Amino acid sequence: MTALSASFRRPRIDSTNGVWLALGVTLIVGGILVATDGGSLFGQNSTVSLLQRAAGLGIVAVGQTFTILAGSLDLSVAYVISLTSLIAAETMANSDGRVLPAILAVLAVSAAIGLVNGLLITKLRINAFIATLGVGLLIKGYLEQGYAGPAGQVPVSFQHLGYDRFGPVPVAFVLFIGVAAVAWVVINRSRYGHHLIATGGDLDVARLSGVRTDLVLIRTHVICSICAGIAGLYLASRLGAGAPRVGAEGGYDLESIAAVVLGGTVLAGGRGGVAGTVGGVLLLAVIDGIFNQLAVDPFFKQVIRGVVIVAAVAIYALRLRRKGSA
Repeated sequence: MTALSASFRRPRIDSTNGVWLALGVTLIVGGILVATDGGSLFGQNSTVSLLQRAAGLGIVAVGQTFTILAGSLDLSVAYVISLTSLIAAETMANSDGRVLPAILAVLAVSAAIGLVNGLLITKLRINAFIATLGVGLLIKGYLEQGYAGPAGQVPVSFQHLGYDRFGPVPVAFVLFIGVAAVAWVVINRSRYGHHLIATGGDLDVARLSGVRTDLVLIRTHVICSICAGIAGLYLASRLGAGAPRVGAEGGYDLESIAAVVLGGTVLAGGRGGVAGTVGGVLLLAVIDGIFNQLAVDPFFKQVIRGVVIVAAVAIYALRLRRKGSA
């Protein structure tokens, strides 16, 4: 009888499963609403648009997952995306032979920015919010001073990244899933990943246990900035040029944090993972796709997105409180 009861026991819904469940419900409800309005949420064009929208945000959100797991965050990613899109386009200068140097330059610059963020946080003990916001504003000032509009040109061969696809699946989305898979392995199967979780869980305990927490945080911010640089490459391939405001106008800083939180990663650090972030990114992309199909007012769209994020965090906090009091 006990075994029979166990076999019918309800599956445990944690924060990661919850976001995937919410994604499924949103797809069903959204599909019905869009169909009622005369459109189709699951047509090839809609699916391609949805996955392309998810790709750029997803790559940044994977990097942001590292920082939040470590108990930090990165508000400079939006400006890193803008800067690296310009570096890519200006270095390539419409030449196939300069694609590889441009990619290397983007990775080097984005890693350097992540290094600066990490050093400010660990060596000068500046709060991550202030440090990364300050670095972001420095980059913003440089972009506003040096660029009035798009610059550089990406060769047609590099634009395959932004426009080619395997059936209905864009190449960029495959890149996003690849980045997420590598991140999952690093977080769950590497020594650095274990140290990352320990640092985010309790910085002092991790340090007393022998974890070099400063090094972990520096590496984490370098990884996050590199992910933003990869997103900059993707957006340059989509636009065909570098754009000084593409990151800020896309809201990649707050959107990436929202996707991570929706995916169940705790803002205080130490708990969560990339699988939930992928679900959070797709949930935000689906909500956007539904609203676009229904031609919802942009202001109302932002209100609904805010309500969804606050509700997700509130439900998770309530579950934690109940567990703590049990």
